[in-house]
Amino acid sequence: MPTPPAPADLEGRLGAILADHATFEGPLLPILHAVQAEWGYVPPEALPIIAEGLNISRAEVHGVVSFYHDFREEPAGRHMLKICRAEACQARGGQGIEAAAKARLGVDWHGTSSKGGVTLEPVYCLGLCANGPAMMLDGRVVARVDEARLKSLLEEVDA
Repeated sequence: MPTPPAPADLEGRLGAILADHATFEGPLLPILHAVQAEWGYVPPEALPIIAEGLNISRAEVHGVVSFYHDFREEPAGRHMLKICRAEACQARGGQGIEAAAKARLGVDWHGTSSKGGVTLEPVYCLGLCANGPAMMLDGRVVARVDEARLKSLLEEVDA
C-alpha cells in the first residue's frame, strides 16, 4: 500500500507534474490522473498545490476528485476488485457475487480488506453482458463469475 508522500517529495513531484501539463488545455483531469498514477491516490495535501498551480480554488479541485469514482482520496489495497453492478450482471446473479465478495473481504463498497490486500469497487458495465456476472481483478476481466471462481481468484491474491 502506498505511503503518503513526504511534503518535500510531494511539492517537488507535483511541480514536475504541473510543468508537464502546462501546455494542456483543461489540464486538471490529466494532472489528477498523473498524481494518482504516482501515489496510487490523490493525497489531500496535493489539492491546494494543484489549485494554486492552475489558479483555481481548492473547492474546484476537490469537486473533481470527489465527483469521479476512479479518483481515490486514500490509498487502495495492493489489488483492485471491481464487480459489475449493471442490470445484465444483476440478472445473472451479480448480487450474490457482491455479497460473497463483501463477506469474504469484510468490507463494503470502496473498502479495503483488513490485510490491505484488496479494495472492492463497483463498476457499471464491463461489456460482458451476455457472460455475466462479470468482474475485474487488477485490470483482468473475468466472465461467468460464481462464488467458487470468486473464492479461487481471491485466494490467488491472498485475500
